[in-house]
Amino acid sequence: MSHNGEHTPRPRPATPRATQMPRTESAHAPREPGTSTAGPDRTPGSDLIAQGERDKLAPRLQQALDTFVDNPRQAVEEADAVFGDVATQFTDTLTERRRVLRTSWQDQDTDTQTEELRVALRQYREITERLLHLSAPAGR
Repeated sequence: MSHNGEHTPRPRPATPRATQMPRTESAHAPREPGTSTAGPDRTPGSDLIAQGERDKLAPRLQQALDTFVDNPRQAVEEADAVFGDVATQFTDTLTERRRVLRTSWQDQDTDTQTEELRVALRQYREITERLLHLSAPAGR
């Protein structure tokens, strides 16, 4: 009788830590108006880099990777340029988000409504959590 791997129970792989984000609210908690079921950071316009720009940058990076064997220096130079473009767009988006958020609560009189402050705080939390998640080492 031969050993068939189909019948041997296999240990389940551990879930990578990167997928285990701390939750700040229950998965079954009612969602606030205007937030989708995909999460509060998936609201329209919440991309840190617009989809159209990502669609332009990804092929440039892939081209750099594909040409490495034929021209390593040029491939690395192009990868560097793509990285710079991504970093610039990312920074510009975050700077604009911060400007808009600040305007939503700082430019009002001292009697800013609690609801406006709550919305601003929620948006700060959502963006900051995304950045903290992005800053974690790969595989964690």
